[in-house]
Amino acid sequence: MVARLRDRGYLTEERAIQAMLKVPRHLFMPQAIRGLAYEDRPQDIGCGQTISAPHMVAIMVEALEAGPGMKVLEVGAGSGYHAAVLAELVRPGGKVFAVERVPELVERAKRNLASAGYEEVTVLLSDGTMGLREEAPFQRISVAAGGPSVPRPLMEQLAEDGIMLVPVGGRGHQELIRIERQGDKFSRSELGGVVFVPLIGEHGHPDHLG
Repeated sequence: MVARLRDRGYLTEERAIQAMLKVPRHLFMPQAIRGLAYEDRPQDIGCGQTISAPHMVAIMVEALEAGPGMKVLEVGAGSGYHAAVLAELVRPGGKVFAVERVPELVERAKRNLASAGYEEVTVLLSDGTMGLREEAPFQRISVAAGGPSVPRPLMEQLAEDGIMLVPVGGRGHQELIRIERQGDKFSRSELGGVVFVPLIGEHGHPDHLG
């Protein structure tokens, strides 16, 4: 899988390559579809949610530029796979806080991460659009769901030299936005069209599980 992503140009940085090589993706998939774990497409993990295609994970982790010792917020923990990749990138000394709004997935992500050995990831049941104020600021924020706009709480909780990735758009299609903060100034760039599940919450789309 990683070799294919590298050959297709999705993976170019050695640290990202090594992170994706180390995380056993199949451990984060439902048992019935583990045989599909290394195909490059999103997979249904239940509860109306998906695990992102490997190429999308590669795009996001390279654009996020997470490094050792950083504190990262992930919005949309899902099964925990993306959080595990981020954990590899912030080792040693870093921490990943992954928030998820679906209780069943919170428990599943906790089990998956524990079985794979990622103690530096904390998974919490929460409205991800509100961020996690008690642990802010975050040097990196990664949002794995598409909202109508960039949630204001996430902007406020981004560290003064931080980077955030967030898909912005409708329920069927979004633009992946990279936001960089320098002091009180924010710059943003568009990284291309993407399709994520809806970002649900106070600063996202109305509650919808479908």
